[in-house]
Amino acid sequence: MASDDDANLMWLEKYRPKTFEDVLSQRDIIVTILRFVNSNSVPHMLFYGPPGTGKTSTILACAKHMYGTNLKSMVLELNASDDRGIDVVRNEIKDFCSSQRVFSTGVKLVILDEADAMTSAAQMALRRIMEKYTSSTRFCLICNYANKIIPALQSRCTRFRFGPLKEEDIRLRLEQIAEKEGVPVEKDALKTIIQLSQGDMRSCIHILQSTFLSSGKVTCSTVYENTGNPSNEEMEQILHWLTEEDEFVSCYEKLKKMKAERGFALIDILRQIHKRILSRNMCRRSKTYLLERLAEIEHQLAFGCSEQLNLCSLIGAFQMMKTLEVLDAAL
Repeated sequence: MASDDDANLMWLEKYRPKTFEDVLSQRDIIVTILRFVNSNSVPHMLFYGPPGTGKTSTILACAKHMYGTNLKSMVLELNASDDRGIDVVRNEIKDFCSSQRVFSTGVKLVILDEADAMTSAAQMALRRIMEKYTSSTRFCLICNYANKIIPALQSRCTRFRFGPLKEEDIRLRLEQIAEKEGVPVEKDALKTIIQLSQGDMRSCIHILQSTFLSSGKVTCSTVYENTGNPSNEEMEQILHWLTEEDEFVSCYEKLKKMKAERGFALIDILRQIHKRILSRNMCRRSKTYLLERLAEIEHQLAFGCSEQLNLCSLIGAFQMMKTLEVLDAAL
């Protein structure tokens, strides 16, 4: 996958899939797209799903398969998070679609990455261009959330959902990269990287490279230290305080001190707690209450609410859970 010319590239770009065969886990989507390409009937496409699952890599591999050496003249690639206004649609995209290619044949391809960042006005203008130039140009919209694309555009595209990558596929690719780069890596460390990345291949490669460069080796402890996530032992200590500490202020001071000393983010602690609650043996009422409260706290953090207040809310949720368990036991 990598050549000598790629020696100074980040591993993410160095090992980016170049062909359909390099794309992980999305075999059904690849097979369908290949049938479209081989039959010269490529439709407008909408790729959506979590980040790091191969959406951009798939359409770039498709473009290389379709155009070969004529790639640059036949493909317009725009990142809609930078170029998302109506002027870009009316000018740059329209000019590309309407221009004639003297030495190339076949339909052209417009790739709009992060299309869910486009304004509604730009999306409305885009739907007319898609209709007007459908005989000569195909569009591929790439986004994380399909519901942010207006229905008029969705109905004009064939939709492909990219799910999180399979754990075994990620592990195999990370082992290949580690072998090529001479990275000493523990088997359990790869499992930790995969768990922290939540199916995001980009995140996996970033963690692998940054951990190796900062520590010289990749172990469970160095992964946790490099990513700023609490280790399993630290999470057990946090859960012990939350579930066993009866005094609210005492629990708050201990968690606050650990967060300050170790530099943990509350959102990372929440995600780890969520996994443990799902597998924890507790009454249904308490588990349901806790999961609901965790969702509310994560939503508040996403909108920039105070970590200190949400830490108090987290402790309060566990204090209330103890009350619920006492009531259930009494009944």
